[in-house]
Amino acid sequence: MSNILIIKHGSLGDIAQASGAIQDIFENHKNDRIYLLTTKAYLELFKKNPFIHEVILDKRLPRYNLIYLYILMRKLKKYKFSKVFDLQNSSRTNFYKNIIFPKAKKEIWSSSTTTLPEVLNKKEFDKLSVLDRFNYQLQTSGLTTSFTLNPDFSWACSEISKIKNNFELDKFILLFPFCSPHLRIKKWPYYNDLIKLISDKLGNEYKIVTAPGPTEINDAKEINAQTLLDNGKALDISQLTSLIKESSFVISNDTGPAHIAAHVGAKGLTLFGKHTTAYKVSIERDNFKAIEVKDLNNLSAEKVFERLLNSLN
Repeated sequence: MSNILIIKHGSLGDIAQASGAIQDIFENHKNDRIYLLTTKAYLELFKKNPFIHEVILDKRLPRYNLIYLYILMRKLKKYKFSKVFDLQNSSRTNFYKNIIFPKAKKEIWSSSTTTLPEVLNKKEFDKLSVLDRFNYQLQTSGLTTSFTLNPDFSWACSEISKIKNNFELDKFILLFPFCSPHLRIKKWPYYNDLIKLISDKLGNEYKIVTAPGPTEINDAKEINAQTLLDNGKALDISQLTSLIKESSFVISNDTGPAHIAAHVGAKGLTLFGKHTTAYKVSIERDNFKAIEVKDLNNLSAEKVFERLLNSLN
């Protein structure tokens, strides 16, 4: 039995996308022990993943914090990992490689850099979709891939009957009108107009709700939808995942919850401006589609409602 390390720090959407790759690593290493290195935000979540045996915390302190770096590297070396699958593919994880396995090639350290096709440079390779890049990385590392291109994030779900009963949720449309403060370009501004259209056209057939993250609770007050909280606090990731999976429809900006929706089989729409494309982030699935426009300010509530209505019908 060998020890295998997977590195995945975040973000939430990236973790949902990586679920299939993690499952494929497990399936190809049935006789080995799988460890995963991640950050505090996802430590407890990954402990639920059935394809991981043990989760290791990386506090991701600044690299100039030499004491922390020394302690972390010494800890990782003690496991004597026979192979590392770097699914984060960041400058930080490449830095870790240069400390732990400085001369390692793809046979030991699998990353987008060590498995880079000879005919492409890194910039060209990164134009491929996220899931295509994962798939190429794992196959080039000698793995058979069955799940990488079709990740299933349902393992993250938890029991939410109490929440559904408290808010009397049966048929409900779930909205995610939020985005990071530094990524305002992702924010569609017409959610309240859409809510009015839904109410006018569909009446009380669907309850309209939103589930803000910890930093979005105040922003949710600006949306004319019922805010779902658990004893005044934001739902945790597992609760949120279950809520998304059990919803009638999801409409979201390009954020973590949209990627969860895509990879738990939820029906819904995500709204894209010019910041990226639905192809590049591998978000479109059988039930979950994207509307792509150059400027989200020019995407009308009527257009989104039309797509919503066609999908519900």
